[in-house]
Amino acid sequence: MKPFRILMSSAFMLTSLLSASFSAHSAIAPDRTRVIFNGEEKSVTIALKNSNPSLPYLAQVWIDNDKLEKDTTYFIAQPPLQRIEPNSEGQIRIQPLPGAVKLPQDRESLFYFNVREIPPKPEKSNTLQLALQTRIKFFYRPAAVTKLVDKLHPWQLQLTLSRQNDEVIIDNPTPFYVVVSRVGNRPDVSVSGFKNIVLEPRAHIPLGIKSSELSNTPVMTYVDDFGGRRLLVFTCSGNNCKVDEDKSHDAEKKANK
Repeated sequence: MKPFRILMSSAFMLTSLLSASFSAHSAIAPDRTRVIFNGEEKSVTIALKNSNPSLPYLAQVWIDNDKLEKDTTYFIAQPPLQRIEPNSEGQIRIQPLPGAVKLPQDRESLFYFNVREIPPKPEKSNTLQLALQTRIKFFYRPAAVTKLVDKLHPWQLQLTLSRQNDEVIIDNPTPFYVVVSRVGNRPDVSVSGFKNIVLEPRAHIPLGIKSSELSNTPVMTYVDDFGGRRLLVFTCSGNNCKVDEDKSHDAEKKANK
């Protein structure tokens, strides 16, 4: 999954903007698209790459909670600010704080890891600079939940769909988060009304689509721990739909050819 990027700029006057030269290119990027912090680990290290061939950048990092508010209760990312030379890497270490023991131990918790790049002062005047920010999902996975991970049979196979009136309800009976990027009748197209969702552990929610738009073999795309997109093919009996593991594997093989 591509990182979510927010453009941040310093205050400027409209007259300056009209005459300014404009250039925006992300230089600092993390080495992954999500962070998985297993409960038995003491820390997680993330590499930040400065892809600019000639300019050093400052990299500012912090952790947000699931409401996108800066949070210093459970985890800390260090150093909070560092200089990274051209075509070089810096490292960030995420460590738990004492408050982390208060997090639920029977299910995952969601946070966000943020990186904001700060470019060097421009040599030319009337140059508008943008500080690009990358935000990626950060899942805390307690030790008891980590033990439930089965690489051969991913927990996403336990998802179910049900038709209730003209709504489609998705049920996640697992202690894991599930990121769903697409729901439709074939792998490459979503039905109208569907928006990407981050499905909480043990959630039972409407998908925001009409049940009349789904066939008896709906196809869902989810994002795995490594940012890869995986397919689930459901088979419906009446109003209830379960994942068909064999059809899901066949659909993935076909899609990867």
